[in-house]
Amino acid sequence: MKLAAVLAMTLATSSCVQLPTYDLVVYGGTSGGVVAAVAAARAGRSVVLVEPSAHLGGMTSAGLGATDIGNKRAIGGMARDFYRAVRRHYDAPTSWTLETRADYRGIGLKDGEDAMWAFEPHVAEQLFERLVAEAGVRVERGARLELDGGVRKDGARIVSLESEDGRRFEGRVFIDASYEGDLLALAGVSAHVGREANSRYGETLNGVQVGNAAKHQFKVRVDPYVIPGDPSSGLLFGVGAQSPGPDGSEDRRVQAYCFRLCATDDPRNRIPWPKPEGYAERDYELLLRNFEAGDPLAPWHPLGMPNRKTDSNNNGAFSTDHIGANWDYATASWEARDAIVTEHERYQKGLMWTLANSPRVPADVREHFASYGLPKDEFIETGGWPHMLYIREARRMVGEYVMTEHECRGTRKALRPIGLAAYTMDSHNVQRYVDASGAVRNEGDVQVGGFPPYGIDYGAVLPQRAQCTNLLVPVCLSASHIAYGSIRMEPVFMVLGESCAIAADLALERGVGVHDVDYRELRARLLAAQQVLE
Repeated sequence: MKLAAVLAMTLATSSCVQLPTYDLVVYGGTSGGVVAAVAAARAGRSVVLVEPSAHLGGMTSAGLGATDIGNKRAIGGMARDFYRAVRRHYDAPTSWTLETRADYRGIGLKDGEDAMWAFEPHVAEQLFERLVAEAGVRVERGARLELDGGVRKDGARIVSLESEDGRRFEGRVFIDASYEGDLLALAGVSAHVGREANSRYGETLNGVQVGNAAKHQFKVRVDPYVIPGDPSSGLLFGVGAQSPGPDGSEDRRVQAYCFRLCATDDPRNRIPWPKPEGYAERDYELLLRNFEAGDPLAPWHPLGMPNRKTDSNNNGAFSTDHIGANWDYATASWEARDAIVTEHERYQKGLMWTLANSPRVPADVREHFASYGLPKDEFIETGGWPHMLYIREARRMVGEYVMTEHECRGTRKALRPIGLAAYTMDSHNVQRYVDASGAVRNEGDVQVGGFPPYGIDYGAVLPQRAQCTNLLVPVCLSASHIAYGSIRMEPVFMVLGESCAIAADLALERGVGVHDVDYRELRARLLAAQQVLE
């Protein structure tokens, strides 16, 4: 345990401080965590929301304004209320400061809909802050979970969690709403990192996916060696020396992360792309060779948000995803995670600067990127750069029920649904390697859809009973890699956060563990909260 934590505990003991025992302790101020805390507070429960950073809302307020969901009718309850609040915000003419609503050509705003599914980051964060303030939720910020013994248990029950700086939070029920799953791991709950073999759950799209990796792939032949044609010269930055492995086989590799950039082409609000400290053009040699080999794609996917801003995602063979740089993130220390985040920032800032400035970038692509930059009025404390890296996937709990490709495709149905998922089974690339012909290739991208919304079983947010009886997990829930790729959407995290809070409230009311909640009673309360279950 760290010295600061020891000193804080000593001080607390010597002062005879009696800590409150909360009905619900929520770890992780993600969108799902905020909704869980607010739902419990509205039910009259004492709640504390413990957030490792300074910000609430997770990726919803960190640049992911282009809401992924598929079928929006699958979203109900407080999640839909959030997107209705977004709509009300932009229905006000005063919200359109850099363009008029009539001039808006972005996504997510349609006449006749009750909600809006695209927004600026600061608007989302303001809405989350308003939610916790109105509900009277106590929020503890900058409270990173102590990764060395920061969870105390009594048998199969969590008693308390402790932050690195010595803050301790006791509770009756706990929710791990973090993207990393640190609370569940420290509580002794089983989890998986990486991709399961297809054989584990009888799937077809899990594990290594060389054969299916056709999207965001190199369309032209690109030499991976420092000196073209000379393997002895070494590999270019971003290319791994590893074999990808047999199709469908298990590995510990994780799909790539990136920052979801909020960019603008408005000269009044634009900061030119910064050139990062430590910039080296050689780190982008693959990108430049890809252009020179004949791929003309501008490698990003900017979707229009209000006031001439974007939510910009990965697109193409070499883009904002820092492939292979995140494999250790899920189980790393906070210091190691900070280094991984810093490296992603260096990489992505350098990428944008290269695209806007390098003479080796095609002129039309260079001019396109030079016309964009970071917004002056977003992420002000970080110079327009998002305050959070997009942790698409880290730990996934192995709980009472594991969601798999079978639920996604509808060949098996969840019998105790607590919400719906509705997105394509989606994984970003996982690794970059040299194929048998001596060319560079990406591996891991899967995009398979065409199925209707499907239920997420209550057992998927429950740990195995023998491991923990008072924990619910709406974000790092129990799902295979490929099923998680369909479930892991921000509105679904909100839906599951609310459902977990309702289950916690019911467990407390009935004096039972979360596993012993009567599903019929839970279902009735979920429907009363306007959750969509079918």
